[in-house]
Amino acid sequence: MREGTLDDPVTTREILLARFRRRLPARLEDLAGPVDGVVALPLHVAWSGRTSFAVEEPKSRMGLYRIVLAEGQQYDLIAFLDRELLIEHWPVLRRLISRHIRDVWEESFPELARTIVVED
Repeated sequence: MREGTLDDPVTTREILLARFRRRLPARLEDLAGPVDGVVALPLHVAWSGRTSFAVEEPKSRMGLYRIVLAEGQQYDLIAFLDRELLIEHWPVLRRLISRHIRDVWEESFPELARTIVVED
């Protein structure tokens, strides 16, 4: 096969990266999710298992954010994620999500990548 032809296989990684890029908000400032209270995710986001999350509880919040990042559409990301909380918890959260999601978010929003502490 020659590079750039229609016969070129598209990798699973490329498909996943494109899928997650399409869901991104235009900017982190668009994230207007709650900072307290209980969030009940709709079935199209949390279709199996737990669907309600207490935002004030770190473990619960991490579960909420992990599910929304993986399964949510753009409007879900905007409605359920908060910019400040996402940035604050990104160093831990980035280890709980897939590499594809992490790469897309850090590539699109450099402020997230800057939160990572490099250990010596």
